[in-house]
Amino acid sequence: MGLSYVITVPRSGAALRAAALEAVVLAGHVVLYPSGVRQERPRPGGERGARPPVLLLHGFNDNRSVFVLLRRALGAGGLRRVEAYNYSPFSHDLRGIAELLAVRVQELCERSGHGQVDIVGHSLGGLAARYYVQRLGGDARVHTIVTLGAPHSGTRVAPFMDAHPLVRQIRPDSEVMAELRSPAPGCRTRFVAFWSEFDAIMSPPETAQVAHPDLIAVNVQVTGIGHLALAAHPAVIAAVRRALDGPVGALGGASGAVSAA
Repeated sequence: MGLSYVITVPRSGAALRAAALEAVVLAGHVVLYPSGVRQERPRPGGERGARPPVLLLHGFNDNRSVFVLLRRALGAGGLRRVEAYNYSPFSHDLRGIAELLAVRVQELCERSGHGQVDIVGHSLGGLAARYYVQRLGGDARVHTIVTLGAPHSGTRVAPFMDAHPLVRQIRPDSEVMAELRSPAPGCRTRFVAFWSEFDAIMSPPETAQVAHPDLIAVNVQVTGIGHLALAAHPAVIAAVRRALDGPVGALGGASGAVSAA
């Protein structure tokens, strides 16, 4: 079951604007990428934040540097602890990534003094987080998962990359996707899935929506930006904060629309 919202950016020359913005974000990310290669050292326990901590999980062949702007926004005011988790770029199995994520979530709960965490996952990171809560019992530890351009129904982009086992697992007809389509009665985690029609990594773009009858999900369409920009655009960052700070209805008004114009 689910709801849908729309974040609208100016649509004049939308495709061209989206491509230009994606190029700018990519250039900035290339500069920042080396700073995020090393695994973040977990912070020791300290003052318990007012809100559940947030764990950020990057996408395929990426690292925590993709979340520089989002992390700063989520941690503003010191109300929540925000940490980022790097999984190996040589990972060959989404199930294995999810199992390691389970360990990191448990550790974060213990260090923060909270019984639950929230997760924000970009691309493959969002899918790994979903596998954790849906197939490994992680819904007991995760209150909300926000996904940014995650291939929830599998993506057909770049067929030449099928030599990589992890890429094969995110194809629509893979065993992993069959597991995620299977019933998930009683799953307690709430999902907020952001997707864009200009996301060139999601094929088709609608695959980034959560469409499962047993999951509590809100799908938020972002118009006018691409895959990398989903983790950096100010309108999306603001909407992610609202999704984590309040009820689902906080994402938009009565019309279900959020304007970034």
